[in-house]
Amino acid sequence: MSDKLSTRPYKGTRDFYPEEQRLREWMFNQLRRSVNQYGYEPYDGPMLELFELYAAKTGSEIVNEQLYHFEDRGGRKVAMRPEMTPTLARMVAAKANQLPRPVRWFSLPNLWRYEQPQRGRLREHWQLNVDLLGVEGVEAEVEIVQVAIDVLRGFGAGPTDFEVQINHRELMNDLFDKVLKLEPGQTQAVAKAIDKRAKIPAEAFYDLLTAAGCNAEQIETLEKFLVCPLLDIPSIVGEGKGYTDLIRFFDTVNAMGLGPVCRFNPSIMRGLDYYTGIVFEVYDQHPDNRRALFGGGRYDNLVGMFGNTQMPGVGFGMGDVTLKDFLEVHGLLPEITSQTDVLVGLFSAEMFIASQTLARSLRAGGIKVEAVLSPQKLGKQFQYADKKGIPLVVMVGPDEAAEGKATIKDLRSGQQQTVEQRELMARLQVMLHS
Repeated sequence: MSDKLSTRPYKGTRDFYPEEQRLREWMFNQLRRSVNQYGYEPYDGPMLELFELYAAKTGSEIVNEQLYHFEDRGGRKVAMRPEMTPTLARMVAAKANQLPRPVRWFSLPNLWRYEQPQRGRLREHWQLNVDLLGVEGVEAEVEIVQVAIDVLRGFGAGPTDFEVQINHRELMNDLFDKVLKLEPGQTQAVAKAIDKRAKIPAEAFYDLLTAAGCNAEQIETLEKFLVCPLLDIPSIVGEGKGYTDLIRFFDTVNAMGLGPVCRFNPSIMRGLDYYTGIVFEVYDQHPDNRRALFGGGRYDNLVGMFGNTQMPGVGFGMGDVTLKDFLEVHGLLPEITSQTDVLVGLFSAEMFIASQTLARSLRAGGIKVEAVLSPQKLGKQFQYADKKGIPLVVMVGPDEAAEGKATIKDLRSGQQQTVEQRELMARLQVMLHS
């Protein structure tokens, strides 16, 4: 048996080599720009939280099957964060009386869930979380959905590349409680069946409902509801708060020109024990990736569970894995080039100090410079720069040093020129921005 350690990362996690890291930073910078335009401020919290936080605030599937948890050296039961909203609620509750309202916060943490790795889903991922707290009306959902739309549009997504599908938890509660008259033990099973409906055959959906204890009449009513246009919903469940909220929401987004991107879908469920109002999921429309990308909704009870201050909230979370898949299938990933502007080559060992001095002066002028440390053939230095995507190489040999000059080679065009060293900084700036 070999005593060498494996070079593979833990299953469901990723290594980020420099090129992947540059791509991730590009994605994160674009995400920050999009949410900053709406006035959202960054926050962060600890990777570890007390286990009780998630036991009280997170869905049972995550807590029972996906949560990484252990006992620390002090005997405290702690968990690695599987999501960010419980931490957000705890932090807001701690300073609820000091925070100006509404609270607009966002974060980009890494999260952990023990689940089966597959396309779009890993055990460790990074996630954009955007939350708006302190606004009770659907105006908050209108803003959050706008942010979600503009995040994707900020990457260059077109109007038909994705769709926001929207439902309301109270509308579903009216259906379950007042129309279908489900027993408390049935609700969770029926909700899970609805959530799976689009991915399974009609017969399998019927079997799930039957297994949940639904009779033929209840199943017929439910299936009628699931294909019902929004304006016809009152004929089945009446005009409760869920319905009136949805009408106000769609009237608003239609007036703002966002209607074509938004659609009512009564099959959107999200977390039964988490969300309290409008819920939504953003779907990729590309035939090679037709799936839910991310989602969110209203949660009005979380902050109040930490104290006496009630504060309504609405938000969404977008994972980096599904975002990258979306950008890839739509051809929106850029060619990520090196962050280094210039390679200062080394003509010979005797020129080391002159080379280092030149590199320092360029860095002082704001140019990102890598310097060759060991003498080697000039061709290899050019090959190195080209492989790393560094566009410009600057060389100073004994003759150039004696004359106060330097030679620039532009690897993009293959052109080479010799300039006065006092003009080098300005010339490089022009070439880098051309």
